[in-house]
Amino acid sequence: MNIREELEKLEYQILHDKAFKSREAERRKDEPDCSIRTKFQRDRDRILHSKAFRRLKHKTQVFLSPEGDHYRTRMTHTLEVAQIGKTIAKALRLNEDLVEAVALGHDLGHTPFGHAGEFILKEGASYHHARQSLRVVDLLENEGMGLNLTNQVRDGILKHSKGKSPLISEGNMPSTLEGEIVRLADKIAYINHDIEDAIRAGIISETDIPREIRNVLGNNKSERITTLIKSIVYGTIENDYEHIVMENGIYKKMYQLREWLFENVYYNKHVVSELEKGKGIVKALYEYYLKNYHEIPYYEKYLNLWGEYDPKQAAVDYVAGMTDRFALKKYEEIFIPKGWHIF
Repeated sequence: MNIREELEKLEYQILHDKAFKSREAERRKDEPDCSIRTKFQRDRDRILHSKAFRRLKHKTQVFLSPEGDHYRTRMTHTLEVAQIGKTIAKALRLNEDLVEAVALGHDLGHTPFGHAGEFILKEGASYHHARQSLRVVDLLENEGMGLNLTNQVRDGILKHSKGKSPLISEGNMPSTLEGEIVRLADKIAYINHDIEDAIRAGIISETDIPREIRNVLGNNKSERITTLIKSIVYGTIENDYEHIVMENGIYKKMYQLREWLFENVYYNKHVVSELEKGKGIVKALYEYYLKNYHEIPYYEKYLNLWGEYDPKQAAVDYVAGMTDRFALKKYEEIFIPKGWHIF
């Protein structure tokens, strides 16, 4: 028995009956197993070493091109989701490796300039960042060969987004409890780090948050995250692991806090004005590459590899994969006149 097989056996002894076990994981294409790592550990490592993951460090979360070093990016958001998710999984004796892999991959398809970029591509190309994240791991990474992740990680990535629904178990639910954990960990992470970033930006203060919310969730980020995580752990146990749920009163306050954030941060005039600039850049780049798709560096290579490559999809893939600074660079190259001299 090798190390991987010992780890797989140990999961059956330690994890909850409803945890998804690594031995049962399946890939789209069969491949030899690793002698040391489980399938979910390999998925985590493949995502972590991907180019798409590295680009997350230069993609905006909420505040576009912030001057401070401590504002969140897509990468720091992703790491916080993974940390919160693993804490919940460990307490519930669910599969931490599966949670971590889903969390690390859930935002790989996000556009530059946060949801401003997503709004433009959604309008022009029926884009959604969760579907694009799955496309990244299935097709675009590894020079067009994809990462061949397990179906359980792929499912969690595709179904991580709950949208604006106020119900935890509504909509297209993940097939594993571990995938459900990431859905909630994503919300806990961004609500709390967006509050912290907005405070740093001088847009709000902790005491601006309505007292009835603070009295239930806590008076700072640490208290809120602790309250929310404990609520999930105890709520799921009370629910006999039917779904990953939160105690109702706590969840209502979290949802109220999220609505308050939309009104006071996401729709703040200073934030919105910068997001409009981001929308303009993404729109211009998308329309340009839609007409000039042969300028996309990998278009011919992927066309030859896959046998077909729709120009509209190619434009989406290229623009969505850009970092904020690369998008600014391409915009300047294409649309900003350059100085010239008469010789």
